[in-house]
Amino acid sequence: MSRALLLITTSLVCVSGCHKPGASPSTGAPAPSADTNRQVYQAKGVVIDIKPAAGSVTIQHEAVPGYMPAMTMPFEVKDTNELAGLTAGDPVSFRILATATDGWIDQIRVIGPKTNILPTTGPFRAVRDVEPLAVGDVLPEYHFTNQLGQAFSTADFKGQPFAIEFLFTRCPFPNFCPLMANHFESAQKRLLEMTNAPTQWHLLTISFDPEYDTPTVLKAYAASHHYDPRHWTFATGELIDVTAIGEQLGFVFGRDPNGGFNHNLRAAVFDASGRLRRIFVGNQWSPDELVNEMLKTAPAQ
Repeated sequence: MSRALLLITTSLVCVSGCHKPGASPSTGAPAPSADTNRQVYQAKGVVIDIKPAAGSVTIQHEAVPGYMPAMTMPFEVKDTNELAGLTAGDPVSFRILATATDGWIDQIRVIGPKTNILPTTGPFRAVRDVEPLAVGDVLPEYHFTNQLGQAFSTADFKGQPFAIEFLFTRCPFPNFCPLMANHFESAQKRLLEMTNAPTQWHLLTISFDPEYDTPTVLKAYAASHHYDPRHWTFATGELIDVTAIGEQLGFVFGRDPNGGFNHNLRAAVFDASGRLRRIFVGNQWSPDELVNEMLKTAPAQ
């Protein structure tokens, strides 16, 4: 793997939110809802892409006060009829609905004439020139700092199956970063409860917001997900390392000019020799799938 440093412009891709939800006296405050466990926000933006078959629309939206900054992200719709007649460039208003475990939009309305969509780019940052990993490739060694402020290396996990995911703790949208953390929490619970599970296995959650996600913040976030430090590590580190390991697994992220994060979703499983076994793309996978993949890679007891 080349260690040369390149200067690139961060392209903004599929995204998640950036700040914790909360009430706001502004027009973006949660609207009343019969379901007290559901938050409802009004939002506006410009349609970037429509995928009716997937029930998804990508919108470059304005800031939603008290919930998330302006950014570009794919939203799920429960009723694909909501997408009828929409085209890229349409300015729209819509509702964001979020529960503890799910998020979607509805009441999508075109509110003006089509507009030109300009590509959004983030700041320059230094990255490594790395190659994507294919199944069977060995993960190169990366160095990070864990939730206890201790330095560690990914090589420390060799000899046991391990899985990696990426998130940032300020993400509020339930089917993005929170879902990834919840999936790892469920996977940990199942592995700890299994009588025939291997004794050695590990989960690694890597933050791509090191400026905010200090070890202290990560430790509190880890505790909120009932982590067992013997089996689950939360990591922060230099952006150049986070970017490199992410790109090797198909994970990319960038800063929105307004301060939010734009990113896709990835998780990956490695065997005891550190070889890639499987990459889980997006959020359409289950904790059981991840656990089963880890069990396949476990050395004989």
